[in-house]
Amino acid sequence: MSVQKVKEYLSVFGLDTRVRELELSSATVELAAKALGTEGKRIAKSISLHSKDGGCLLVVCAGDCKIDNAKFKARFGFKPRMLSPDEALEMTGHAVGGVCPFALPEDVTVYLDGSLRRFDTVFPAAGSSNSALELTCDELFTASRAASWEDVCKIREEI
Repeated sequence: MSVQKVKEYLSVFGLDTRVRELELSSATVELAAKALGTEGKRIAKSISLHSKDGGCLLVVCAGDCKIDNAKFKARFGFKPRMLSPDEALEMTGHAVGGVCPFALPEDVTVYLDGSLRRFDTVFPAAGSSNSALELTCDELFTASRAASWEDVCKIREEI
């Protein structure tokens, strides 16, 4: 259901035909990269967080990044706190593994992290744990109706 909702939403931008429903799971960065045959860092990962007012916001960043708590707090004025899986579904309309910056309730604000700008194209999810599409950063900004580009993430240290 959610993929169809995303396709309908993306049709306004002429991007619905790019949605790929995959045979393999794309629920994590690693799985998505394998299913799409790309590098994990090119996966546009949507992180669902509590907003200051009790709602929800999304930060979309490169797959090799994570929220930098100090940068986030300096920018938004509060400590980042992730939504639980149930909260993510309720507040975004998408289940964890398929959370994406498309077809969201109007009160969900999307921010894109500058970590994505390293790439010509990136792969956000499309509403399910086995869907994605390839977009330029400009297309992602427009289609997500992002509020702004931010610098609130950092590259994860290798283990």
